[in-house]
Amino acid sequence: MISRLKEILNTPYPFYFRGKTLLQFALIIFLLALLFNYFFTPFNVNLDEHKMDYFWISVIHSATPIAVLLIMYPFIHFSPSLDENWTIGKDLLFLSVFLLLIGIGQFLVRDLIYDNPNNWSWGYFREEIGNTFLVGILLVGLIVSVNFNRLNARYIREAQELERSRLGQERQHDNSVIPIETQVKMDKFDLQVEKFLFAKAEGNYLVLHLRDDPAPVKVLKRISITDFEKQVSSFKDIIRTHRSYVVNLAFLLHVKGNAQGFQLSLEHCEARIPVSRTMIPAFEARVRK
Repeated sequence: MISRLKEILNTPYPFYFRGKTLLQFALIIFLLALLFNYFFTPFNVNLDEHKMDYFWISVIHSATPIAVLLIMYPFIHFSPSLDENWTIGKDLLFLSVFLLLIGIGQFLVRDLIYDNPNNWSWGYFREEIGNTFLVGILLVGLIVSVNFNRLNARYIREAQELERSRLGQERQHDNSVIPIETQVKMDKFDLQVEKFLFAKAEGNYLVLHLRDDPAPVKVLKRISITDFEKQVSSFKDIIRTHRSYVVNLAFLLHVKGNAQGFQLSLEHCEARIPVSRTMIPAFEARVRK
């Protein structure tokens, strides 16, 4: 039971609190909360305390999550590494903090919408946080579950289609040698394409994984992944699949789908290489060629 729970919590999950997806998420939360608050009036409503129409009270309560997202945005926007290692467990933890801050926000707006001398009491503080979690867990659980199943099914299906399209394709290894210029001129090197498996960015460095006998070797070079990608872009089998990865498709064995996109298995290599959602169209086009 515990091992199964750990497996679920460690399942890859897309980090969607950024850009257009974040706006969509915020809009969905606002509309669901507004409909829930206004039409179901889930908690005790004392009309004598209202300073405005209940509809506008519902709007203010429903807009509080948007304000919290704006406060949290700088902390998540400038953390691109979150995309790579995000899981269901991390998503649930993030959303728990999100709900806690919403509850605090709901408490802080009480004086704006309710005429009650006890607005600043600890009782109402606990009540607002409790009510937020009571409603939020329902809405968030629904969104996370639907979004995960939708993306997981989509990318599993697309990965299976790619696997079928590759049946019968003959893999050919390019024996070309690419001269690579690095940030340190003394450190420039020649890359043997037939030995190159993949490269992973590590800060200002790039870790090259090269085929060798009996096991792959790692070589550390001071070069950005963007510069490296530019220098190998003329070779059809070498492609950027992720913010941190460049892969040699000549060694591609299998493509598997999950909620974050694809994961690749390579010959001579135990590592699993991610293909991010934004890179999937270019990856699919290259594999089918």
